[in-house]
Amino acid sequence: MPGRADRHYRRDIVEPEDYRDELPAELNAAEFVGPYLFPNNNRRRIPAVLYVVIAAICIAVWALRRDHDPVLVNGGVLIAGIALLAWALYHWQGGWNLLVDENDALVAATRAVGFPVGHASAQLGWRGIRSRPTWRILLYSNEAQPSKRGLVLVDGIDAAVVGQFVEKNPEDFSEYDG
Repeated sequence: MPGRADRHYRRDIVEPEDYRDELPAELNAAEFVGPYLFPNNNRRRIPAVLYVVIAAICIAVWALRRDHDPVLVNGGVLIAGIALLAWALYHWQGGWNLLVDENDALVAATRAVGFPVGHASAQLGWRGIRSRPTWRILLYSNEAQPSKRGLVLVDGIDAAVVGQFVEKNPEDFSEYDG
């Protein structure tokens, strides 16, 4: 026979039909009003500085060890310091300053495809080993049923068109006609 504690526990159980998952208010983009400021890539330089500080501590601890007992401080501490310096260098060089926002990238992409643009979508990605920021712009022609679509890659530093692909739109939007 279940005890009193069991009955109390069973009252607190949330049934699956009562559970509603929802985003926190600050992450709900459906209710957002106003321009969105995309985070700049140069924030990668903050961890780079932290890696340099930790690497300097590792190398200093290795260099200033008083006894030569390799149990606590050995060559691995030096290797860790050097590896952290290399990792910091990679983060520092990858911290490009994003000079082109999505609106400027959309303008460059519109010029590149050569047709009037209706709906468009922008996504920031990175290319190459140096992680250069690149906007990926998906564009549809400005018609009730878009006849063309294009994908344009726009550099996030100088707004140069890196690549483009334009084709006849294979999607059928006829079911959405009003």
